[in-house]
Amino acid sequence: MEVLIICISFWILQCNSVASADSIIHIGAIFEENAVRDDEVFQLAISDLSLNDDILQSEKITHSIKLVEVNNPFQAVQEACELMTQGILALVTSTGCASASALQSLTDAMHIPHVYVQRSGEGSPRTTCQLNPSPDGQRYTLAARPPVRLNDVMLTLVGELRWQKFIVFYDNEYDIRGLQGFLDQTSRQGLDVSLQRVDRNISKVFSNLFNTMRTEELNRYRDTLRRAILLLSPRGAQVFIQQAVETNLASKDSHWVFVNEEISDTEIMELAHSALGRMTVIRQIFPLWRDSSVRCMRNNHRISSLLCDPQEGYLQSLEVSNLYLYDSVLALANAFQRKLVDRKWHSMASLNCIKKSTKPWNGGWSMLENIQMGHITGLTGTMDFKANGSNSHVQFEILGTSFSETFGKDVKRLATWDSVHGLNGSLKESRIENGMQGVTVKVVTLLEDPFVMVAENILGQPKRYKGFSIDVLDALAKILGFKYEIYQLINKRADLAVSAITITPERESVVDFSKRYMDYSVGILLKKPEEKINIFSLFAPFDLAVWGCIAAAIPVVGVLIFLLSRMQSLRTQNPPVPHQQPANQASNSLHSAIWIVYGAFVQQGGDSVVSSVALRIVMGSWWLFTLIVCSSYTANLAAYLTVSRMDTTVRTFQDLSRQMDVSYGTVRDSAVYDYFKNKGTNPLEQDSTFAELWRTISKNNGHDYSVSSPSEGIRKAKKGPYAFLWDMAVVEYAALTDDDCTITVTGNSMSSKGYGIAMQHGSPYRDLFSQKILELQEKGDLDILKQKWWPRMGRCDLNSHSNATPDGRSLKLHSFAGVFCVLAAGLLLACLVAGLEMWWNSNRCGQEQPKEDKEVNLEQVHRRMNSLMDEDMAHKQIPGPSIEISALDIGSMQPSQQLESVRDYPGTGLSVSAYLPGEGHGGGLGRTLAQGPGSTLPHHPLSSSTIPSIQCKHRAPNGGLFRQSPAKTPMPMSYQGVPGGPIPEAIESTHSTSI
Repeated sequence: MEVLIICISFWILQCNSVASADSIIHIGAIFEENAVRDDEVFQLAISDLSLNDDILQSEKITHSIKLVEVNNPFQAVQEACELMTQGILALVTSTGCASASALQSLTDAMHIPHVYVQRSGEGSPRTTCQLNPSPDGQRYTLAARPPVRLNDVMLTLVGELRWQKFIVFYDNEYDIRGLQGFLDQTSRQGLDVSLQRVDRNISKVFSNLFNTMRTEELNRYRDTLRRAILLLSPRGAQVFIQQAVETNLASKDSHWVFVNEEISDTEIMELAHSALGRMTVIRQIFPLWRDSSVRCMRNNHRISSLLCDPQEGYLQSLEVSNLYLYDSVLALANAFQRKLVDRKWHSMASLNCIKKSTKPWNGGWSMLENIQMGHITGLTGTMDFKANGSNSHVQFEILGTSFSETFGKDVKRLATWDSVHGLNGSLKESRIENGMQGVTVKVVTLLEDPFVMVAENILGQPKRYKGFSIDVLDALAKILGFKYEIYQLINKRADLAVSAITITPERESVVDFSKRYMDYSVGILLKKPEEKINIFSLFAPFDLAVWGCIAAAIPVVGVLIFLLSRMQSLRTQNPPVPHQQPANQASNSLHSAIWIVYGAFVQQGGDSVVSSVALRIVMGSWWLFTLIVCSSYTANLAAYLTVSRMDTTVRTFQDLSRQMDVSYGTVRDSAVYDYFKNKGTNPLEQDSTFAELWRTISKNNGHDYSVSSPSEGIRKAKKGPYAFLWDMAVVEYAALTDDDCTITVTGNSMSSKGYGIAMQHGSPYRDLFSQKILELQEKGDLDILKQKWWPRMGRCDLNSHSNATPDGRSLKLHSFAGVFCVLAAGLLLACLVAGLEMWWNSNRCGQEQPKEDKEVNLEQVHRRMNSLMDEDMAHKQIPGPSIEISALDIGSMQPSQQLESVRDYPGTGLSVSAYLPGEGHGGGLGRTLAQGPGSTLPHHPLSSSTIPSIQCKHRAPNGGLFRQSPAKTPMPMSYQGVPGGPIPEAIESTHSTSI
């Protein structure tokens, strides 16, 4: 590239006299071609010095400017050698590190003072140039621009913002070796720092991100972009932020820290407007004179208004290196002036870099010491050169948006930093140490019962809020001493957000959270089951088929016992044995056998003595069957009554997923909705419960069972069989305050999340609020506040329908109503049967009235029969045993048996008739005895079961009633058999007994 060499010589003449050649001042300058206005500012500096009579009065200043290619050290050395052949007192350069290092070696060899102004290419932040050490230890290079202190400023900023994880983006023109010290410090502090280079084609960089990264990696990368440091050029930073916003990689909580010494006010505003989120800028600043009348005066030196007046547009376009060039020329002029005053001037020498015999300038070291001894105040402030040969005076300002301003709109100075005092005033909005006395914070909220609700408002008063979250905020305000203004808005900037806000990873990528002030879990809100009254619930332990089999078994066993008893009776009476008692007389009738079986079933015993082995086996089997059935019924009844007291079968998510009677859902596109989605679609989830829940909740994109708002879900749960899945605290409050107390809450109380106070990223209030919340938890104040909104003994008792009572509870009347109904039905049936028996017996008694109503005296009959036998039938003999017949024996004989006696013994000439009440013969006792040769009358014992329970009562001749007196001892009748013949007529026929 063509080298532009501008040689300008100013000869300053005084009184038309030519100065001596020894006092001629010649300065050489080398600038890179891409330098903006370096040559113009250099010439302006010389022009201003020519007008200043206080610094150089009669001396003339000449200068030569040479432009070289960027990062071409060989060309820079070549041009410097050409300047040295002309004879120069000092060399002023503004180049990159490569050319500066080569020029430093040349000036050290030639003993030429070298004032160096470092500049960075393409506007990227500069890094420290590593200059070569001098062979003899004498370095002739002086750094007019201070060493790079950006690492120190960044460390201070990161510490103030309390960042733990961030990423550093740097230009491809940036020398990453300059970050070595910064990375070492962050590593010692345990910070997580990532580095990424940004090429010139920034659009291609973001395109590669989407082409090479999966969705999960992009989400992590988006989280990394939340906090980033940009070591880019102003233009590169603006394009980078725009691409991040357009590709949705930047979020509203992003915090961009742009670090560059050289950035104008216009470029800062462009960055702030393009950034989505917070923008912080670190740049170098210079002191400005507030008094406009002396603004351009520096130690009796007037500076051109183009360089010192902010109203001039030319000053706005200057770079930092331009200002240091001006001050470098001013510093050289003051050093030259001191040399002239002390008369220690050394004339310029022509040096040849090619010749080996060339000796360095013998006045170079003296000139260098004179330059280092002085200091000036110029455009960049104070400039002097310490023993290490560098200017140490530097100051930075930290600009950005504050927490009380709108992001991307207003930019103001937050703090300053200088090399002597460090951070000048802490970043107050990033760090609060001594409470918040007098601070007023803006709070946004969203109504959610019972966390935030609108209180009853007095006419003319501002809207007031109440709720659990408001109580927590009031407690924090009382402790920390701040005031707050609350707004029911979500689209404006605020310091805090208070409501039923759960702490989730997605939300933490947008805002910062305090410590949880209440645990969070998902509850199930559903309608209380209506108590079903079944008066026959005591029959529920057995199925209807079991009851039918039991009812059928009773008569079957009764019939079997009856048959076995008859078979036993036949065996014992063949041949019949007189005077022998039957083995099982009570079971001779079928209804008696069934009654015995029923008595054994209800564990009431029986009145029969079983002597047969077969009957004993039957009865033993039946008793064992009865024992098992009754024991099973008792145990199953206890279990059934216990289960019936449990109000609902839905207690956990597992129960909800297994049943089909109750539909369930949650609020669409909510945190709970996403929770079930993540759990239900997670391939690593071993439990299939959440997969089943998610299939139901997300059916038809959530429009079938899910709702649009929590209030709609609560109303839907009240109406019918619907389970609403939502925050446990919200649904529990809804159940406690329900007017009808018709809903209840169940679910898992264990949770790994909680409710917190949301803040802006990097908020200064986060640590304070977290600390005070922990103190409130430790003292139990939060538990007291919780009891205010979720009382244990509220209007509605949730425990009565959520848990089975461990120690049981009394059974209600409807549980035993079935037993009382059975008893009442039995009593009514007994009364009906009794009425029918009375009606039936009354009809029979009316139809069979006795011909004569006479009372029978069995003793008279007995005496009469004996007298007749003794007098008239002594000659008659009746073979066989004597027959003893008592009144009870006669009464126990059935009419058919009496008739059989007559038929079985014809021709005996003996008949006995007696009439007892109730036998159907006119109320008398009838008996007919016939005696024949060799005949015997059987003996029939009387059983109490054969006596009817209802007896006919007839009027006696004397006006009384015939009655049976079972208490009288039966009188036996003895008679001897006599030969057949007619019975003597001595017996009167008027008696009711005839023989």
